[in-house]
Amino acid sequence: MKVTRALLPLLPLCQRLLPTRLAGLSLTLLKATALEIAILAGHLVLYPSGITPERRRSPIPTQSLADLPDPDLGTDGADGTADAARLPTPDKPPVVLLHGFIDNRSVFVLLRRSLAQHGRQQIESLNYSPLTCDIRTAAELLGRHIEEICERTGRQQVDIVGHSLGGLIARYYVQRLGGDVRVRTLVTLGTPHAGTRVVPLMNAHPIIRQMRPGSGVLEELRKPAPHCRTRFVSFWSDLDQLMVPLETACIEHPDLLAQNVRVSGIGHLALPVHPAVAAGIRQALDVEEETTRAAAHTGGLTVA
Repeated sequence: MKVTRALLPLLPLCQRLLPTRLAGLSLTLLKATALEIAILAGHLVLYPSGITPERRRSPIPTQSLADLPDPDLGTDGADGTADAARLPTPDKPPVVLLHGFIDNRSVFVLLRRSLAQHGRQQIESLNYSPLTCDIRTAAELLGRHIEEICERTGRQQVDIVGHSLGGLIARYYVQRLGGDVRVRTLVTLGTPHAGTRVVPLMNAHPIIRQMRPGSGVLEELRKPAPHCRTRFVSFWSDLDQLMVPLETACIEHPDLLAQNVRVSGIGHLALPVHPAVAAGIRQALDVEEETTRAAAHTGGLTVA
């Protein structure tokens, strides 16, 4: 990887100036920072393409087993086998991608491609206004979008992947607005579930204040949710510069079926982009509920 090779000459200097453990950490941090800068530069190029809402595609019809001919009767009276082209499509719900603060759907270009290449036929990338000032209002708007998606696709539920603020908006919809009826699995990437203390000077923005520890929105999310049916998977990074403290991106709630996955070696912007995280997201969306209940509440993913 070019970033790694570029940083190798710095290793002897780090080893001389710092203890071995700190030198290794510094090299990892340098690599993660270089990757964040590269991703930011690429995202700035793609950003204009994601400003407008995406074009809605007609859903691909799926067939149930009842629609298929009986193999014993034959399909054409010749060989008695069903036409392979008419085999039923796996019943996977649509995936809704929700971006973070002052961002748009272009952040999910690579993740969307990864999901499509692995069998997800219905993927929706939603934009909310950069002028959004209230998580509750954004969650209500998300709910209306989800209802429209379900009606258009004929599905009863969707999966959601939310990056940063997008994950918090989706969680509010699920937990406080009855969205657990519509959302089967919610995957969050670097979402401040317990609030972040990063950049105190940004408190002038109302939605930033809602992402601070102890805000009214976060206190609402701490309330009991005994009948919530949605499964939660939270990816958090040990090098996430926007999560202070880092563990704030974990979901800790006694009533929620939640799994926290620690990602090592990348920063905040890389979470919706890195192929290893994309593989983890696909696994989280495909896992059965029984498997989630049996799994530990914490997991690990090293991408460095």
